[in-house]
Amino acid sequence: MDVDPAAGPPGAGSASTSDLVRWSETLAAIARTGLGFTDNLYERERFEEVLNVAADIKAAAGAGAPIDPEVEREQAHFVQEWLESVGVGVPGYVTPKVAIGAVVGNDDGEILLVQRADSGIWLYPTGWADVGYSPAEVAVKEVAEETGIVCEPRQLLAVIDGQRMGFSRFGMYMLLFHCAATGGELTAHPLECADVGWFGRDELPAATAGAQWWAPRAFAAIDGEPMTTAFDPVRSPVWRV
Repeated sequence: MDVDPAAGPPGAGSASTSDLVRWSETLAAIARTGLGFTDNLYERERFEEVLNVAADIKAAAGAGAPIDPEVEREQAHFVQEWLESVGVGVPGYVTPKVAIGAVVGNDDGEILLVQRADSGIWLYPTGWADVGYSPAEVAVKEVAEETGIVCEPRQLLAVIDGQRMGFSRFGMYMLLFHCAATGGELTAHPLECADVGWFGRDELPAATAGAQWWAPRAFAAIDGEPMTTAFDPVRSPVWRV
């Protein structure tokens, strides 16, 4: 296991902000799944109450004790957002969102990075998984759309929990592929990207996100080193102390 994930469960009696967010999102997912499968009014009321408790936890994680009007509005927003996402039956079963990332290398041993238009952060091309495409197809599509580069998937480098790694405050899995550039011309997406470019291992922009965990694995793959797919280790205990 080469990925260095966020710290595991805290000691007894302690809870970090990431713990609170995790517990909140887990409770909300259980409640939303329950709402998607039940027609019983009593059960629906109980699940909605669980959503309110989850909102209390999430608001406390972001703003301390939920006591002021601003935090109360934030709690109501969380509950409303969760309720609007409830489906029926199997579509209502809440699972993590899936993001696809692509580490693309060229013949010069460089990596393809994009600068996000909204944040100015540099990272390998990424995008949400789209229905109707396989994960590898999403990787190829995102690279072409964001950078103009045509690529070929070579290996699945990592499957990681984005929430556990601190990438998101909701459930998200990242599938990271190693791809080889096979053609195309660098062209930044006019809306999503401020810039695109090829970078050597010692030339990464200062505002590159998370390079401390993915760059060694990415450049090892680009150099042709054999490796196994990385994934988050199982916590002990899995859920709580």
